[in-house]
Amino acid sequence: MNKALLGLLIVAPLFADKDMDEHNKWMRESATTLQEITNAGDRGIPEHLIRRAECVAVIPNLKRAGFIVGAKYGKGVLTCRTQGGQGGWSAPAIMRVEGGSIGIQIGAGETDVILLVMGESGKNRLMKDKFTVGGDASVMAGPVGRSTQAETDASMKAEILAYSRSRGLFGGVSLEGATLRPDNDDDAKIYGRPVSVEEILHGHVTPPPAASALYSELNRFPYESH
Repeated sequence: MNKALLGLLIVAPLFADKDMDEHNKWMRESATTLQEITNAGDRGIPEHLIRRAECVAVIPNLKRAGFIVGAKYGKGVLTCRTQGGQGGWSAPAIMRVEGGSIGIQIGAGETDVILLVMGESGKNRLMKDKFTVGGDASVMAGPVGRSTQAETDASMKAEILAYSRSRGLFGGVSLEGATLRPDNDDDAKIYGRPVSVEEILHGHVTPPPAASALYSELNRFPYESH
């Protein structure tokens, strides 16, 4: 056998295993992040908002850097309720967060981000090739803990609610100017073939075993209509 071909046959599975390890890591870290933030009590996401969410995205370890003008980059998983909330959760789609923001920022670090998609319009935004927070979609920092009814009513007007945790501090976050888009290459690696984000989020793709911990957390919050 040709030595070059033999080398490819040996190396290719190693790269495939490395990719799957990375994807499995994102799913495990997403489950852990969701568990820790939802168990934060008065400092956590109001439970009824998770119950009303159509989709949940978790981006663990979003990279951020800069002073005043900042930059963000990260990857995470997105899953949506299927069959009007009666069919469980879809397989996870890999999402990328990129772009800058202008605000009070000092230093660099990593931030865990959770996005709650509160309706069909927000869900449809996520199926686009890319959308910009604050431009193409209404995104606001979500209320925390036992929020007042007024805060809750205001938050329900947003398509997407955003939360973050950095250095132990948890709260709503602004992602103004950042872009979100599905990572089709990563999705193809996970599912073994090219798949569209619509296929994944509509429940037409079998979830990978590594997503089980994420579902265990999400299933604690059965769907509640608005």
